[in-house]
Amino acid sequence: MSVMQELWGAETRKAVENFPVSGEPVPAAVIHWLGRIKAAAARANAELGLLDGDIAERIAAAADEIANGEHDDQFPIDVFQTGSGTSSHTNTNEVIAALAGEGVHPSDHVNMGQSSNDVFPSAVHLAALGEVRAKLLPAMEGLEGALAAKADEFADVVKAGRTHLMDAVPVMLGQEFSGYAAQIRLGRRRIEGALKHVAQIPLGGTATGTGLNTHPEFAARVRERMSQDTGLEILPPEDPFEAQAARDALVELSGALKVVAVSLTKIANDLRLMGSGPRARLAELFLPELQKGSSIMPGKVNPVICEVVLQVGAQVIGNDTAITVAGTQGNFELNVRIPLMARNLMDQIKLLTSAATLFSQKCVEGIEVNREMTTRHAEATLASATALNPYIGYDRGTEIVKEAAASGKTAREVAREKGVDEQTLNEALDLEKMARGNLG
Repeated sequence: MSVMQELWGAETRKAVENFPVSGEPVPAAVIHWLGRIKAAAARANAELGLLDGDIAERIAAAADEIANGEHDDQFPIDVFQTGSGTSSHTNTNEVIAALAGEGVHPSDHVNMGQSSNDVFPSAVHLAALGEVRAKLLPAMEGLEGALAAKADEFADVVKAGRTHLMDAVPVMLGQEFSGYAAQIRLGRRRIEGALKHVAQIPLGGTATGTGLNTHPEFAARVRERMSQDTGLEILPPEDPFEAQAARDALVELSGALKVVAVSLTKIANDLRLMGSGPRARLAELFLPELQKGSSIMPGKVNPVICEVVLQVGAQVIGNDTAITVAGTQGNFELNVRIPLMARNLMDQIKLLTSAATLFSQKCVEGIEVNREMTTRHAEATLASATALNPYIGYDRGTEIVKEAAASGKTAREVAREKGVDEQTLNEALDLEKMARGNLG
């Protein structure tokens, strides 16, 4: 078995020894973006006449390898480290210098015109921006599409509405699924709104936002190169001191992700309740059967994907709480909880991406409706008597509901017994018309 060659230097070794906390390194996407920044920075510094061309190209080539994930094993520092991310940033400089070869200094050359305080948060912003655009938003679009397709498929299915978990006036099953699709669509818009701020990076501010020791054109050239290479719109900060001292954009994005987690939780809960049973149940939906649900009860099947989604929702909400607290730690010119924010934000993105994909492909797409049960429930709900109010008044309608509840009869049967004519009953108690209301 071959032993890994360590490309890092003394400062990385110290950090490994100092932070044996979780055994979890900085997210790989952040490391990859540190590589992209370093490659673009070296080439920009060469263009500006600040760095020897040969050295710059060797640095850029090494950094490109890091950006491509070829040296992920060279970044062993625990994510719970110095709050600025300086340790992992230094780790990156040391590895690039070793890969670039003789004559390349990790600070004088690889880190020219840069500081941990502007580079590391820039990498976190861009990692989040890239992962959301490449993975999470497409996964959410897929889930929205699956829910919208079910809304069309179930457009003619009338069922009992429920408020307070109690019977309410009828709705169409397609209307419920349309609402679910809209939740995901609105969630995507919230995320998109936050990304406009995440795309603004503090690069060029160096230590405190003043840009000390960097060329005035450096940051713009680096942003332009990275935008061209990745297709992402990478923007300058609206104010360099806000960008340096605060991580509000990451808090905002986390908040938008939390809303998506809340939406997924609502949808998954509704689906598992409507699919509950199969006998002592609501049983309005048949959810896909994926695996055995019990080691002791034969034939039991559980809503496992819904349960996964619910657990992911809880974790994402918890991650947001940690990010929110971390966001409050922007003391003076620097926030010093950035690695924690990076860990939790990238975890949110990964979990939501996986959950949305699984939910769509292994649950929503395979849902079938139990029309017999939805019709039975729609006809059984005494709240349908609400539609008689314009004809007979609220008080008389209340009498009908109470007698129906006591006798087990339907609202229609009791209303007929109390003298409501058949034409009024047919007009008022048309369940589909009632469910569509004024929506047409």
